[in-house]
Parts: sequence; C-alpha cells; structure tokens
Amino acid sequence: MTPEQTAAASKPAVIEVGGAFHQCPGTLHRARLLGISSWAFYVAGRGGALGDVRAETVAAALGFIAPDAVADGWDAALRVATPVEVATASYAECCRWGIEHLTAVPGLDRLVELTGRAVAAADPAGLPLFAAWRTMPVPDEAPGARAAAHLHLLRELFIGAHLVAARAGGMTPLAAVVAGPEGPAGAVACGWPPPYPAVAPLVRRRIWAESVTDRLASAAFAVLDPAERVELVDLLVAARTRLRPDPTAGQALPSGDG
Repeated sequence: MTPEQTAAASKPAVIEVGGAFHQCPGTLHRARLLGISSWAFYVAGRGGALGDVRAETVAAALGFIAPDAVADGWDAALRVATPVEVATASYAECCRWGIEHLTAVPGLDRLVELTGRAVAAADPAGLPLFAAWRTMPVPDEAPGARAAAHLHLLRELFIGAHLVAARAGGMTPLAAVVAGPEGPAGAVACGWPPPYPAVAPLVRRRIWAESVTDRLASAAFAVLDPAERVELVDLLVAARTRLRPDPTAGQALPSGDG
C-alpha cells in the first residue's frame, strides 16, 4: 500500500471519527457552560488554535464555511473567552470523548503509535489550521485521549489539504461544498445562502480534488512502511466500525464540518 493509497483508505474513518466529538452531547454541554452557542464553540474551537486573529483570517483557514457564518460564531465566542481558551476547551472535549469511546477499541496502543507518527511526519505547508493544532498541547495523555487528539489533527490535515486541492481545481469553497456528499444541504449547514451552482459540472473537478487531497496528505503516511500502512487502515476501519455499525456510510470527504 502506497502513502497515497493509505491516505485514500484512511480518510473516511479519520474524517468521521476525528470529528465525532463535535456532535457529542458533552461537547455541547461545555459550550453552554461557557455561555456560547454550539456553533460559536465549533467555529472558535477549531479556529482558536490560530490565536487572536480576525474573523476574516479564521474564515480563510476554515475555507468551506461561509465567511459571515464564521464571523457570527467567532465574534460571539470572543465576547466571553479568548480564542485559545475556546480551542483548549474544545481539545479537552476531544480527549474526553476519546477516553469514553476509544479506550476499548482493539489495538488502541498501536493506533496511538501509528497515528502519532503520521501526525509528526505530515507536511504543514499551506495548512495553517493543522500547523496551529499540532503545536497545541494535548490535554490528557490517556491512550483514548491521545488517539482522539491524533485523529482530530489528521482530520484537520485532510480538510486543509482538500481546501487547497479544491481551489487548485478551480472550485470556489461554495462549489466544493455543493459538489460534496451532502450537496446543497451541506451548503446550508455551512452557512452559504442560495443560489447554489449546479452539481453535475463539478463532479469531475471534485474527483480530481479528492485525488490531489490524498497526494497532499500522503507525506504523513510515507513515514510508515507498507505493512504498517495496512495495519493503520485496518485499525481505523475497526475503530470506525465499532462506533458506527454501517461502515459504508459517509465515506466521501465532507467539505465543511463533517
């Protein structure tokens, strides 16, 4: 298995498992304790790793979310906490979720090792959110927490790489979202108002962007030998299957939240 094949094969599990904590009731409860909406917690939780920057900068880094929707969430969160405080709280929820849901996953220690090596080897050039998150200290060293943290980082790697690939393929962020698995519904979820571009003319660009995404992310997996790459994919699929009985659902890369 090549590094690019590993990226393609691991992407569905990384996207789904790495972002699952965002929808966890415990995470939503943390947002309420901070006095902000779940949307503000999501936006500032992801973008807060960038530090005290303007909403326009966060919107550029997130890419697939409408700038006005980013500004609404970012500005609301900053009225009650600093960006790093929100990001730290979000990371703590990621680790809590990992302890609760990944601790019993078979091969957890090996999953932590392999994903950790991939995170360390990834090329952050052009991927500001991934680069920022990689400098954030992991709040908990328990194996389940570390696995969740690594998957969160790899998820930011894939989404950031997909943003670069989509733009290189001539798609606007809105077009990339509409061409994604959720279509116009995904655009609504990401705060984009209609009208939306037609999906059919975007299909070939989307396929090309997926391939480039895998190529850009492949450096993370080049550090592993071929047998380790197969092992990593198997561990990720097993973790995803354990959390979600239908392993065929949601395999395409979501352009926004996921």
